[in-house]
Amino acid sequence: MTASDAPKRMDRQGDAPDTARVAAALEGFLAEFGPRASIYLNACVRCGLCAEACHFYLETGEAKYVPIGKVKPFEDAYHRTTGAFAWLMRAVGMAPRLTAAELEAWEELIYDSCNLCGRCTEVCPMGIDIAELVAEARHGMYHAGFVPDRLAEITRNAESRHSPFGTPEDFRRTIHAIEGEFGVSLPMDKPKADLLLTLAPGDLEEHHRSVVGLARILDHLGVDWTLSSDAFEATNFGYLSGNRELQAELTVRLVDKAKEIGASTILLPECGHAWTAARWELSRWYDGPLEGLRIRHIVEYLAEAVESGKLRFRQVRETATFHDPCQQIRRGGMERAARVVLAALGFDLRELPDHGETAFCCGGGGGVLSNARAEPLRLRAFELKRRQVEETGAHRFVTSCGQCRLSFDRGRAATGWDKAVESLIEIAAENLVEDTRDAG
Repeated sequence: MTASDAPKRMDRQGDAPDTARVAAALEGFLAEFGPRASIYLNACVRCGLCAEACHFYLETGEAKYVPIGKVKPFEDAYHRTTGAFAWLMRAVGMAPRLTAAELEAWEELIYDSCNLCGRCTEVCPMGIDIAELVAEARHGMYHAGFVPDRLAEITRNAESRHSPFGTPEDFRRTIHAIEGEFGVSLPMDKPKADLLLTLAPGDLEEHHRSVVGLARILDHLGVDWTLSSDAFEATNFGYLSGNRELQAELTVRLVDKAKEIGASTILLPECGHAWTAARWELSRWYDGPLEGLRIRHIVEYLAEAVESGKLRFRQVRETATFHDPCQQIRRGGMERAARVVLAALGFDLRELPDHGETAFCCGGGGGVLSNARAEPLRLRAFELKRRQVEETGAHRFVTSCGQCRLSFDRGRAATGWDKAVESLIEIAAENLVEDTRDAG
């Protein structure tokens, strides 16, 4: 792909000259070049298997959406500056200098057509983590000011308020409103608690029943828990946009708050990116002792409670299919945990044609849902998923990620699809039983 292939308008932030943008991009790229990136960037044998794994390529047939090609500017910068033969590549002109026009042209591929879902990584015979390379490339793109405007705006809000949702005052106001609407108690800012519950912006804006469901489950288990008005943000837009500094700040804030209140557990909500940012990326930013602190996603937390006999549910006894959120299942290892909960609820599970670690993304992950420009492409990916859901013939459609639910809801609204997507946590909370005799 060349600059001439770019859409007519890409987004730019700030008024920096092109030379400064290129320098900022290179600085961001260089910060990510290490042994792992070096191995990945030298390992590709151009077999093309990643293309057949990508829903954007499969639905469009456009070669520019082949996953490994999405890291081309990152790869070029590596071979010119850091690779073993960088001096030779520069000398013979095989690694030309990056230009602002090229970076702008690649913005669509870095942000619009990659969900960071890792399905391409799953099939790569060389073990290249293409999704991770795209995330690392976003670091340079963010600092160069080549980010979709809406995603950049959300990230700036998170920088100034520690959450794209709002300030601590906004959070407290919303929590009190949810308490009044549903008649539940949501403990907040307790000086000491055993569990720190975190939320996603979608929970606070649209999925209030998920907040209530989390509270009811924790109360049912007799957990000493709290929310925190200054450490509630689980969805990490620093991770999505490429602002590594913000990513570190938001993650460390959660850990520091948990340690301050003496918590043994940070509980993450139905959000895939929260799981990746807080659990798997934590070691990038936090080098202090965790002192026994556990970071748990609500799905694995529920599965543990089910298998230990602490949770029982009324039996739903309906057919259902389950969308496996990419960050939780493929990149997070919770395929079994989700199915433990589904089985405990008594669902007759009708698996999607591609499920578990090979499931297709909802199309909105990786910040794509926040990128209005990407909607036509996102809806192409949605159509693939819609066809697979219909193929199962299942009565109910369930998932365990609020971001996926939002993506499916927007796809439904745009296409007139009549299949509602439901929250696994909300279903679990609605079917809690005190007496095991009621679980049959």
